[in-house]
Amino acid sequence: MRVTAALHLAGIGSWLPGEVSTADAVARGWYEEADRTASGMLAVRVAGELPAPDMAVRAAGTALRRAGRTGLAREDYGALLHCATYHQGPDGWSAPHYVLHRTLDRPIGAAQVGPGCLGMLTALEMAAHRLSSDGGEDAVLITAADNFSAPLVDRWRSSRLFLLGDGGAAAVLSRREGFARLLSVGAVSAPSMEELHRGGEQLFPPGITVGRSLNFEERSDHWRRQWAQGAAPPKTHLGDVVAQAVGRALDEAGTGLEKVARICHTGYADGALHTIYLDPLDVEAADGTWEFTRHVGHVGAADPFIGLERLWTRGEVAPGDHVLLLAAGPGMEVACAVVEITAPYLPGTARQEEDL
Repeated sequence: MRVTAALHLAGIGSWLPGEVSTADAVARGWYEEADRTASGMLAVRVAGELPAPDMAVRAAGTALRRAGRTGLAREDYGALLHCATYHQGPDGWSAPHYVLHRTLDRPIGAAQVGPGCLGMLTALEMAAHRLSSDGGEDAVLITAADNFSAPLVDRWRSSRLFLLGDGGAAAVLSRREGFARLLSVGAVSAPSMEELHRGGEQLFPPGITVGRSLNFEERSDHWRRQWAQGAAPPKTHLGDVVAQAVGRALDEAGTGLEKVARICHTGYADGALHTIYLDPLDVEAADGTWEFTRHVGHVGAADPFIGLERLWTRGEVAPGDHVLLLAAGPGMEVACAVVEITAPYLPGTARQEEDL
């Protein structure tokens, strides 16, 4: 989607708990040394018993304070979109309205957005459509958070593609000024690959209701056995979908990959990061956020925005720079956004930045 309206990221924020090093995880028997070496991961963020929606609230507080410097007030927000990749709380309860109540506290719509790890980019596209077509309020708040400390999740062994990290992120998309202009946003899917995340698992009753853990390695093992027995593997590689999605987003933004200053990508381990993202685009790890994400892990849908906040607040991107936001998720689907930095980061008071 080429964004022809003047839409801006007016605020951005994240909240991350403390690190648990992968060396400590190996020492405690949670993680294998061979997997640690192969992953290149140095640490992940672990929130303990802090609920995911509370991390979203903390991240939103930072984003809203920053957006407030552009003149946005609570009454200027028309919707809240909350993203999650894992359970947020009680069944039949609304995490988006919990976040709304503790942030904007206005009688506006709030909804949870998927799918999975590209949720914030999907929400960004939805917000862009709303602000481009609706003449009402000028801003939409987007949040995401996950806590993978649940009993049925083994963050260290659920997948060799990544280590699950806890945390939250938030962004404000606005028709007013901001620190970055949104140039394009969209997604490309390969729906014939949806079964790769299903792994032969039955659809009903849902696994979580019968105590089945979140284990992507079990599903991968299922397909390895199927392929060894003669089943045809997918004809499409996820890296090809990444290349297609990025090419389209850059074309719609009127720019090229050679003009992109940095890439904010999913927090994958070393091998998956190269195979799925970097190699298909013929870019280096230094072009992305690897040196940061290897200390954080894969924080669900929040990853690209956690990366963007870090680059902007540390002066690693400057006005005029193009930044690519990139994520992939179940479906299989790849989402991208291209933004142009339009203002430098100006630190606020200690109280304004207390959640960083």
